[in-house]
Amino acid sequence: MRYLSTRDRSLRYTAAEAIKQGLSRDGGLFLPEEFPSIEPEQLKAMETMSYQQRAVEVMRLFLEDYSEEELQAFAEAAYGSDKYDDPAVAPVHTLDAATHCLELWHGPTSAFKDMALQMLPHLLSASLKKTGEEKTACILVATSGDTGKAALEGFKDVDQTKIIVFYPKDGVSEIQKLQMVTQEGKNVNVCSVLGNFDDAQTGVKRIFSNEDIRATLNGRGYFLSSANSINWGRVLPQIVYYVSVYCDLARDGKLKAGEALNICVPTGNFGNILSAYYAKCMGVPVGRLICASNKNDVLTEFLRTGVYDRNRHFYTTMSPSMDILISSNLERLLYALSDGNDAEVCSYMEQLNTVGRYQVSDSIFSRVRELFWAGSCGEEETLATIYRYYEDPDKRYLIDPHTAVAANVLEQYRAETGDNAPAVFASTASPYKFCNHVLRAIGAPYQGSGMELIARLQEITGVQAPWRLAKLGEKGIRFTGSTEKQDMEMVVLNLLK
Repeated sequence: MRYLSTRDRSLRYTAAEAIKQGLSRDGGLFLPEEFPSIEPEQLKAMETMSYQQRAVEVMRLFLEDYSEEELQAFAEAAYGSDKYDDPAVAPVHTLDAATHCLELWHGPTSAFKDMALQMLPHLLSASLKKTGEEKTACILVATSGDTGKAALEGFKDVDQTKIIVFYPKDGVSEIQKLQMVTQEGKNVNVCSVLGNFDDAQTGVKRIFSNEDIRATLNGRGYFLSSANSINWGRVLPQIVYYVSVYCDLARDGKLKAGEALNICVPTGNFGNILSAYYAKCMGVPVGRLICASNKNDVLTEFLRTGVYDRNRHFYTTMSPSMDILISSNLERLLYALSDGNDAEVCSYMEQLNTVGRYQVSDSIFSRVRELFWAGSCGEEETLATIYRYYEDPDKRYLIDPHTAVAANVLEQYRAETGDNAPAVFASTASPYKFCNHVLRAIGAPYQGSGMELIARLQEITGVQAPWRLAKLGEKGIRFTGSTEKQDMEMVVLNLLK
């Protein structure tokens, strides 16, 4: 199977080349030229498999230049018991007969980004060998909170790699920041950006497209790659957990054979819900894809109107991983729904770059409306949802702000459409990454340091904190650097001498 760019479908790459490169040199995103199918009997066979086995079954369909033995080794290393605190890896929590929560935060950084970023380093390291690459890969990452720590943890001390993470200085939670600035590893670097996530993400894309910087780094023995969800090696492992949740629910008799499952995903960069869409493309019986936004509701507006407009106020919210106005992975959806019209995609992306706005064609928009429903959840509604899920005697379920956004939007969808079909909403982070907001929501004191709040939330609720978060206070601060958004290039050049 070959991979092409969303902005030039004439280019063809192997999977290893696409994963190594991360972002196409024309600024486009890589995706497979076709999507393989999972037949009903294959899906049925996966019901009795472990998560690791399911990962191999799905990923081997896309990675023809990787052997099954390699993928088995990678899956065991990425999702083993030394990394995940639940043997199911991505367990399902059932709230009622038709409502389920997919917990994606049982990995080493307590966020859903682990599901892909524990796998990506293995795929990338193998790709360097397969392509005969002798230079060191420099992984550039812009993060709105969780990607940064997950990427740092995944790539720490991985041979032939260095990783530099940029995060918005005042746009992540205290725990998220503490996780990053205390990161261990000889090949890692972290720097805050005086701006928001979009500033950091735009800066990383600017560095990738700068021919002079790439030439300079090439002379120093480096090439640039990405661990953001613009890298196909990030998106592919995420497809696995949407296949897996269907298998789990079917195995446990919570779905009838072939019954459609609605999926609600809290998302800002669109990569997580895009992975659910790809599972649907492969034949998994997925019904409506429900996109949940916070106060930064650019995606909700697009999915409801066909107009993408980033010219709006940027809000810093209690769900920072969704504080995004430029949703990079939407480009992959536009490519698919335009039937591979790369010129049309280029036009939309150029409009986004120059005027910050575009409106898709009627044909694309009609397909968007068939596939997606979208809603948003404000700050007060987020707090109220956390409170309701915790205080409801039938639930007694502690959730973080991102998960609360998804839970709330699923409720909105059902109230507006009357569709009470089986549904799952994605839980993307442990509540212990956002203790202050969770404590505030349940009516408890929420002032204090991050570590104090972890102890307080654990004491009040009796819910055990992930052990790695509980031990963060024992680690020393390693990274204190900060930069203006226009100076990110110099940070990279100075670190890679």
